[in-house]
Amino acid sequence: MIKKFVAGLSVLNYLGSLLFIFGFLIMLPALIHLIFPGPGISVRIISAFVGPGLLLISGSLLLTRRLPTKVPDILESMIITALAWMIVSLVSAVPIFIILKHSFIDALFEATSGITASGLTVFTGLDQMPPALLFWRSFMQWIGGIGILTFFLAVSFRGGSAAAILFNAESHKINSSRPVPGIFNTVKIIWAIYGCMTISAFFLLYLEGMTLFDAINHTLTLVSTGGFSTHDASISYFSGFRHGILIEYTMIIFMLMGGTNFLLHYKVATGNWRALYRDFEMRLFWALIIGAVLIIGVDIYIAVGEKFLSSWTNFHLHFRTALFQTVSVITSTGYTTRHLNDPYYPALAKQVFLLLMFIGGCIGSTAGGFKVLRLGILWQTLVSELKQLSLSPNAVIPLVIQKKIISPHEIKRICALLFAWISLIWAGTALTLSCTDLNGNQALSGMLSAVSNMGPFFFSTPELAAFPAVVKTCYIFGMLAGRLEVLPIFLLFARLIRR
Repeated sequence: MIKKFVAGLSVLNYLGSLLFIFGFLIMLPALIHLIFPGPGISVRIISAFVGPGLLLISGSLLLTRRLPTKVPDILESMIITALAWMIVSLVSAVPIFIILKHSFIDALFEATSGITASGLTVFTGLDQMPPALLFWRSFMQWIGGIGILTFFLAVSFRGGSAAAILFNAESHKINSSRPVPGIFNTVKIIWAIYGCMTISAFFLLYLEGMTLFDAINHTLTLVSTGGFSTHDASISYFSGFRHGILIEYTMIIFMLMGGTNFLLHYKVATGNWRALYRDFEMRLFWALIIGAVLIIGVDIYIAVGEKFLSSWTNFHLHFRTALFQTVSVITSTGYTTRHLNDPYYPALAKQVFLLLMFIGGCIGSTAGGFKVLRLGILWQTLVSELKQLSLSPNAVIPLVIQKKIISPHEIKRICALLFAWISLIWAGTALTLSCTDLNGNQALSGMLSAVSNMGPFFFSTPELAAFPAVVKTCYIFGMLAGRLEVLPIFLLFARLIRR
C-alpha cells in the first residue's frame, strides 16, 4: 500500500516537472502578440497566456519540491504519458477559451488537435484571428509533433533509466534501434534533426514569398506534419503567389521528411544514402505513394477526360494536385490545395485517401496513422502463413525483415493494436452516425482522421463545429489515443474503471 502511495506521488512529481517547463512555453505567444499585434484587446490576449503560465510554474514548484521521485516502471510510465498529454491539452485550451469566447469543449478540441498534431479544427475565420492565437495553434503542433515528453527530456537534460522508460512509453510501440547508445544522446539527435528541418523549411518558405508570420507558422506545422494553417483556404491561399508552385513542392519535400523515420534521417546525414531505397519500410512507403498517385491520377483522368492532357499546364496541375494531396494524407499533415470533399476527386480517389489515412507514415516519424512498417509486417505474416500451408506442419518459417527476426510477441502486439485501432474507429463512426446527419463515408472519415491524427475529412468545418459535445469528446479521446497508440490511454481508463 505504501509503495503504491509513493508511486502515485512520484507520478505527480514527473507531471509537475513537465508542467513547469510548459508554463514558460505557454507564455511565448504573449511575446508574439507584441511583435504581431493584430486584432483583439492586447490586455486580454497577453493575460490569456501569461496568467495560465504563471499558475503552472507556481503550482509545479509545489509538486516537484515536496513530492518524492523514483524510476517509474512500465505501467507507471504509461500512466504518466497519458496524464501528461491530457493535462497539457486541458491547459492549452485555456488561452483559446479566453480569447475566442467559444465553448470550452471547442477550445479543448482545438488544443487537443494541436498538441497531438492532428490538424482537425472547429474554427473558421482564421484570417481574422489574433496572430498570437494562430501562433499558439502552430506552436502546439511543433511541440507535440516530436512528443511533449521527448521535448521535456531534451530541455530538462534528464537521462538514465527513467528517461528511457518515459521515452519508450511515448514513442511508437515497436522494437527499433536507436541511432546512438544512451537515451539522452538519442533525444539530442532527434531534436537536432527536427531543428535543422525547421530552420531549413522556414528560410525556403520565406524566400519563396510567404510573409514572415506565415512562414513561421507554416514551418511549425509542416515539419511536425500537423497541418494547421493561418488561412481558411489552407495551402490553396498561396496558389496565386508568384512562387506558389515552388511553395507546394517545398512542402511536399518537408512533408515527406516529417513522415520518414528519424533514424533514417540520421543514416542519410552520416552518409548512408542507400537507406532511402534499401530500407524495408521506405520501399513500401515509396510504393504506396507512387501507387496512390497513379490510381488517383487515372481516376481524375477518367473523370475530366481530354482536359487532363490538353496541355502541359493542365497535366502538371492535375499531377501536382494528386501528388500534394497523397503526400499530405499519408504523412498525416492534412494540408489541402483542394478539400478532400471537393467533387474534383472521384469516388475511387476518396477511397484511396481513406486507406492512406489509416496507414499513415513511418515508424519513428512525426506522422500519425497505423504506420507503414506495421502494414509491411502484417503482409509478410500473411505471406509466411501461405508458405506454411504448402510445407510440413512441423516446418518453422521465421518472419525476417531487414535481416532481423520479428518475434511472435511483436506480431501479437501489432495484431492487438490493429484490433484496438479498428474498434475505436468503428465506435466513433457509429456514435457520429447516431448523433449527426453525416453519411457513412463522411462519418468514417471524421473518426479515422481523429484517431490517425490526420486533419482532413469528407465534410465541412462548420459541420464539425456543429457536432454535439458527446461526439467532439469522442474525437478528443480518439486524437489522444491515436497519438499515444491506444495502449497508455486504454490502460489509464481501465485503471480508473477498476477503482
